[in-house]
Amino acid sequence: MFAAASFSAILLLSCNSEASKTTEATPVDTVKKEVAAAPAPVAPKDIVDVAVGSPDHTTLVAAVKAAGLVETLKGAGPFTVFAPTNAAFSALPAGTVESLLKPENKEKLTKILTYHVVAGAVKAADLKNGQKIKTLQGEELTVSIKEGKVMINGANVTAADLTGTNGVVHVIDAVLMPKK
Repeated sequence: MFAAASFSAILLLSCNSEASKTTEATPVDTVKKEVAAAPAPVAPKDIVDVAVGSPDHTTLVAAVKAAGLVETLKGAGPFTVFAPTNAAFSALPAGTVESLLKPENKEKLTKILTYHVVAGAVKAADLKNGQKIKTLQGEELTVSIKEGKVMINGANVTAADLTGTNGVVHVIDAVLMPKK
């Protein structure tokens, strides 16, 4: 009888210590699981990162790199970029993009790209019909708003206010060409 009682006590203690081990481990395990399941922190994106993250702007990104403007557009800004889509670049005459990406055309490419950039973070709500906006290239863009649709030099704004840490991006459906 004594042996049975001793065996029962040992069994009860071992079960009890297993339960306390489980109870003690649960909060730590829960925290570990929550940390493991938590998404990794996302670094803030500047306007270049916004363009790089868009599958519709691979041509623009290649052009910005070819023109040597990545560092400039990753700068403090703020900047507003009117970003033509790949389709907008494809609408240019055949061979235009390929020609502009050549090292010997870097100056011309830089002028075209800086014609799409304005100093300051200009949100869509800040734009007014008939407004003139001076570009980093030196010429002006003209804003027109008809029936709630915003256009920049005739190019439609298809997505507005994509915000980065150093400015804002507005997607447009055409490549803007400076007069000079």
